[in-house]
Order: sequence, then structure tokens, then C-alpha cells
Amino acid sequence: MNKKDLVLVPVFAALYAVLVWVFQPISFMALQFRVAEALKPAVAKKWVLMFAFAIGNFLGNLVSPFAGIYELAFMPLMNVVGGLLAWKLSRGNYFVAGAVYSLIIALSVSYMLSQLFNIPFLILIFPLIATELIAMTLGATIFKTIEKRFKWY
Repeated sequence: MNKKDLVLVPVFAALYAVLVWVFQPISFMALQFRVAEALKPAVAKKWVLMFAFAIGNFLGNLVSPFAGIYELAFMPLMNVVGGLLAWKLSRGNYFVAGAVYSLIIALSVSYMLSQLFNIPFLILIFPLIATELIAMTLGATIFKTIEKRFKWY
């Protein structure tokens, strides 16, 4: 890790947490839509951001009405797993990173919600994949646009 990475991790973690808090009404529903997820395709260029998203997820979930072991331990861990897989498979492509991360997070949230509320996993997975893909595709588009003018990473 270099100095820039040490700055990017807390900045992205804070951004993620704040976006979850600001959009709290839609961040914790059964079919949640987290605007903060749009940040995750950035892991395509910076693998260390997987730690930022785990930290941001933990901090964001502190205000969850369902805060507990799933929200405060399982989901941050899944953010590291998803981030690592997204970085490895993306080869620097924001859209691939977003797609991989979307799948991992949607599977994880579906599992968590099925355990917490006894909702069938198959009812949850497809809408959650859709909302994750929407947010991360939007984020990938934004990062691609930024990258045309600035090297942010």
C-alpha cells in the first residue's frame, strides 16, 4: 500500500457510510437500493478499496434497524470477498467489477434476509441482483467518465 491508498481507503469508507445514512429509508428495505453501491466498481482500479467498502458497510449498518451479527460482521466480510473477486476478475474494467460485486452482494444480502426474516431466498435474489446491477452500472459509468479526464486512482 502506498500513501495514496492510505488516503483513498478512509475517504471511500466515509463516502459509503454517509451515502447509506443519507439514503437510509431505501438502504435497509427488503428490496434495498443502496446509492452507496455505485462506489464499488472503483475496486477495478484499486484493490485496497475492498477494505474501504467493508469499513463503510460496517459504519453504514450501525444505523440499520436490523444491526446484528449479519449486518456488522457477515456483510463487511462479504464486501471484502466481493471486492477481491471483482478486482481479480475485472482486469481493470469497471463494468465487470460492478457485475461481479453485484452478484456477490446480492447473494449475501439474500442469504442474510432469508435467515433474519424467513423469506425464501429465491424470492429475494433476483430483485436484489437487479438493484445492485443498477447502482453499480451507474457507478461504473461515472468512474469511466471521470477517468477520461482524471486519473483518480
